[in-house]
Amino acid sequence: MMRISLAGGVVLRPVAEGDAQALTDAFVRNREHLRPWDPRRPETFFTLTGQTERLEAQLQQCRAGRVMPWVLADGERIVGCVNLNSIVYGAFASGALGYWLDAGYTGRGLATGAVMEVCRDAGERLGLHRVEAATLLHNVASQRVLEKAGFEVYGVAPRYIHIDGEWRDHRLFQRILNDRPPRL
Repeated sequence: MMRISLAGGVVLRPVAEGDAQALTDAFVRNREHLRPWDPRRPETFFTLTGQTERLEAQLQQCRAGRVMPWVLADGERIVGCVNLNSIVYGAFASGALGYWLDAGYTGRGLATGAVMEVCRDAGERLGLHRVEAATLLHNVASQRVLEKAGFEVYGVAPRYIHIDGEWRDHRLFQRILNDRPPRL
């Protein structure tokens, strides 16, 4: 299993079947911190049953090659997630990046380091050409993470994602990983 050391002893690693309780704890702990940046979640999302079901579905999508989920862990405690979603191969060879970090771990360079490592893995192991990401227009901290990780702005999408109860405009970013021909 790939394990990459980040700042302060935090490790980036693929999500594992046994992570449901730690994910539940992380989402409960960060519920208010993540609320402005996330879709509205049903109450079951914040339960062990909800996270177990979510994790099982995510791992199934991972085995099918459609997503690649990672967690940031400080010992047994999950302090963030990075997901490469909507992976498409062939001529597109692209994926969509999403990430979050525990409120108590921001400002340490962890998100930037994790995003850079996920992009490296996406280009080298997964063979992708490009990774895209989107942020709310006012999410300056996330935009700084993407810029430091080599992403460039390529547009704005009106009413792009339903976040915290409303369709919200997003700034669109991409990072070109390489110019190799796609795996067909």
